[in-house]
Amino acid sequence: MKIKLLILTYLLPNVLIAQTVNSGKEVSAQTTPYLRSSYQLTLDAAMALAKQARVCASDMGKSVTISILDAAGQVILISRHENVGPHNTEASRRKAYTSVSTRTPTLGLSRSARSNPDTENLASLPELLLLGGGCPLWFEGKLIGAIGVAGGGSPENDDLIAKSAGIQEAGIFTQPN
Repeated sequence: MKIKLLILTYLLPNVLIAQTVNSGKEVSAQTTPYLRSSYQLTLDAAMALAKQARVCASDMGKSVTISILDAAGQVILISRHENVGPHNTEASRRKAYTSVSTRTPTLGLSRSARSNPDTENLASLPELLLLGGGCPLWFEGKLIGAIGVAGGGSPENDDLIAKSAGIQEAGIFTQPN
């Protein structure tokens, strides 16, 4: 019994200290060439971005579907207004996917692909959707995700609504900063 108590007396403080040494700190990218530090959008950020875009859409008198994806192209949030057709759900997701994948707003990409024979085949890739309304999301110059908007009545409207999203106080923008 004394041995167990002795071990706990000396071991427990060391365990507790070990748990707090690196608490909350970002791992340095210099510790290994095999790891890179990154930022992850939270659900709260996705909801705030969607809210910002929905305010712009509402101001324009438009009902839209909004998709927020992370930097790996995985869905964080899809928000569909009840007055929007069901096809817009997939369209908004694919616009966001196209934007995060190409690191480019989809309206410009669409126009470029149509006018350039070297890029016109982008439209034939299964997941890409070359319609305005997809926009990358940036934090400190790093791609952290994308927003896709569909149902605004035109590619230009969807593009404007997508570009209105951002959380200035958090440093999240639709253009690299």
